[in-house]
Amino acid sequence: MNHTINTQLGHRTIREFTDEAISSDTLAELKSVAIRTATSRGLQQASVIRVTDAQIRAELAQIGQQPYVARAPEYWLFIVDVHRNIQILQERKEPIDGASTMDVFVEAFTDACLMAQNVVNAVESFGLGANLLGNVLNDPMAVVNALDLPLYTFPVVGLTFGVPNQSPQLKPRMSSDFRFMENGYEHRESWIEALADYDLELQTYYDLRDASRHVDSFTDQVSRALSGVRMKRAQILNDIAAQGFRTAIA
Repeated sequence: MNHTINTQLGHRTIREFTDEAISSDTLAELKSVAIRTATSRGLQQASVIRVTDAQIRAELAQIGQQPYVARAPEYWLFIVDVHRNIQILQERKEPIDGASTMDVFVEAFTDACLMAQNVVNAVESFGLGANLLGNVLNDPMAVVNALDLPLYTFPVVGLTFGVPNQSPQLKPRMSSDFRFMENGYEHRESWIEALADYDLELQTYYDLRDASRHVDSFTDQVSRALSGVRMKRAQILNDIAAQGFRTAIA
């Protein structure tokens, strides 16, 4: 097994880091990895904002409701960035209608996700730890305001990384039998029964955010996470529209 696969199979979320700064050479290599990531139609509609300002970091930690976000050596925010290409169209005096659709938004959102994962792989190849932060979507417009993001941009995912100051367990995943299918969707008569062994396995895992307690079973987590509506997040299309993207075509 090669080094890349070993690193990826050993992925663990790291939330606490030492105070050691990341070298400029390492940061330069990570930037190179980010910009070399695959991008839809070659339009490069995702960008990264490195957040070094302590006050902005504190705001992002509050938005994410995770205080340790403010303590990490590095915080990168991956964003949809169609602003650049729309400005090119405007400078050419060409219509921007085709650049502000949900189709383009999804392209750019996907580009940002791919870029973030590529950077995580690179970060971990250096022996560093990383934490992907979906919590920027707790309140996207608050993130927009904190970073003064222009129209036709949108926060996608944050990333903190640095030298690990903790060593969490490898979190169990369900069998690939349940997530890899062939030539169509494979239905199960009862997913609760099918995942019974995984439920038991997951209950042996300790989450370091509450190190004294085993985590719930997977099916319990599904019930807790998805049986109710997160009202702020459920209105995300309104936030996307507020940033200039058309969520519907008349």
